[in-house]
Amino acid sequence: MNAELTAVRDFLGSHPPYDALEPAALSALLATMSTVYVRRGTEVIGLGAANDTAYVIRAGAVEIRDTADGLVERAEEGTTFGVSSVRARAGSNYRIVAIEDSLLLTIPGDAFRTLLARPEVGRFFDLQSSARLRAAVLATRVSDSRHAIFGVTVRDMLGREPVTTSPTTPIREVAQVMARHGVSAILVIQAGRLVGIVTDRDLRRRVVAEGVGVERPVVEIMTADPISVDPDSPAFSVLLEMTSRGVHHLPVTDPDGKPLGLVSAGDLLRLGQSSPVQLAADIARQQTIDGVVTVASGLPRLVEQLVTSDVSADDIGRATSAVADAAIRRIVTLAELGLGPAPAPYCVVAMGSLGRLEAGLGADQDTAILVDDSGDAADAWYGQLAAALTDAMERIGFPRCPGDAMATNPRWRQTVAGWRQTFRAWMDEPEPTALMEAQIFFDMRPITGDVSLYATLSADILAIAPRSARFLAHLAASALSRTPPLGFFRNLVLDRDGAHRHTLDLKHGGIAAVVQLSRLYCLTKGLAPHNTQARITAARNAGVIGQESAENLSDAYEFICYQRVRHQARQIREGLVPDSHVDPDELSDLDKKHLRDAFGVVKTMQNALSVTYQIGFL
Repeated sequence: MNAELTAVRDFLGSHPPYDALEPAALSALLATMSTVYVRRGTEVIGLGAANDTAYVIRAGAVEIRDTADGLVERAEEGTTFGVSSVRARAGSNYRIVAIEDSLLLTIPGDAFRTLLARPEVGRFFDLQSSARLRAAVLATRVSDSRHAIFGVTVRDMLGREPVTTSPTTPIREVAQVMARHGVSAILVIQAGRLVGIVTDRDLRRRVVAEGVGVERPVVEIMTADPISVDPDSPAFSVLLEMTSRGVHHLPVTDPDGKPLGLVSAGDLLRLGQSSPVQLAADIARQQTIDGVVTVASGLPRLVEQLVTSDVSADDIGRATSAVADAAIRRIVTLAELGLGPAPAPYCVVAMGSLGRLEAGLGADQDTAILVDDSGDAADAWYGQLAAALTDAMERIGFPRCPGDAMATNPRWRQTVAGWRQTFRAWMDEPEPTALMEAQIFFDMRPITGDVSLYATLSADILAIAPRSARFLAHLAASALSRTPPLGFFRNLVLDRDGAHRHTLDLKHGGIAAVVQLSRLYCLTKGLAPHNTQARITAARNAGVIGQESAENLSDAYEFICYQRVRHQARQIREGLVPDSHVDPDELSDLDKKHLRDAFGVVKTMQNALSVTYQIGFL
């Protein structure tokens, strides 16, 4: 081997991914390569130009720019470029220009595609895609100060240690402690755990107004077992929870119940005006169902505002779901006033995207009713409640479910025992077609009513699921059936016919595929989260998927969802009905590239799943 070839061999051997090649493979690659010299300012690859050569920069540097002449990357020594056009056998999405006198090593397309077939090489360039996708997701994070609340957790807001007392402390002493510390609420602690809370309002209403002796123990007037929040909860979600429940203070506790602090509605509102919270509060004040419909119909305008402010897709889904939750709670309350007391305790639950806190504009209604085992789910009262709820939500803009997965369907109004039997049938004797329709029921989340009914049912489901091997295998088969719209050479695949011809379906092979993957990951371990991003995190923490895979899948899901919500905001402005079918002409070349990266991540995770579950043997 001459000195020049030896130098090239040594150079490649010191840069990834070529440093991973065994000597014979590196020698075979060298035999296909040549060297070219380009002067500063030379256009190496033109925008849209056919290109079937991969380039490795041996010396010098190039700039990679997109269709808007935006700088994508400054590539230096050791970088390979031209990969995407060679891989896709398509024109280049970028204009690549030498910014220094440069020496480039060239690899013919056929040789480079053969190289990409090697797992270690293909993985290297896929990881580069993941890095691009991460940067794209970070670029969409909220930057508008009016919506700063979306980037803050409760932990960020905790200040001094909480002011606490014991259950046996006299009321007079508790009031004195509150006055001395200048607080409007105090936490009641027993054996290091939170057992109650007392507020100024409690002292006025339960002590002064009722003439209770101030020497009595505070346990007699405290709110026992108050709702508490995790310190890593988004401040936005907590504020919505407080608004919907009409409370002004929430304790913050660790998983063992140890109090860490207290947050108030005032603390949260000082972060900045939050339109979703205001809309939810306006809904809660309505005195008629028509009033709820009128106010909640402002949701599309709110979503458009949040998209304009670059709020993340996950937070927009939570905001949309929170407003829908507020509407459901108020509609149910107002309907009860007309119907009279319920025959037995019940709980209204949401499923599907609303159950996952991911409701998009135009999302179907997916609701059900759990009835206490002491009652009769066939009682006409529950049917009338369901009819009032479904009608009002349809008027707000949430269409009826085409599959009739709504509380108006008598099948989805059952006692807890009936629901338990239904879920066990799905898990013990899974039937593929029925299970595909039933998957949304595993996203069930309580909205209003007796939440303990849901908690009992959920505990049973999560205990049984990890042991239901056939059920999990059928869920895996369903997740694998959601094919990402990505061609053999990583080109985007458009719908060929029908009403959405020549558009890209972001829901079927992108959003739905990740939803099903994350749901399966959590059910295999009996994990409780509803939200897709939370499920990915829980699966990572439980060791179901690795750290890198979880980050990539999370980024892919966020980017695909963000493209959908941005598309829907555009449709709102144009007076159209929101959907998930995007015309590729709406997308920049860079967005298309990132979507290919995102769909590639989904496909990679599906491939890994197909190895775990031998679907062909079902």
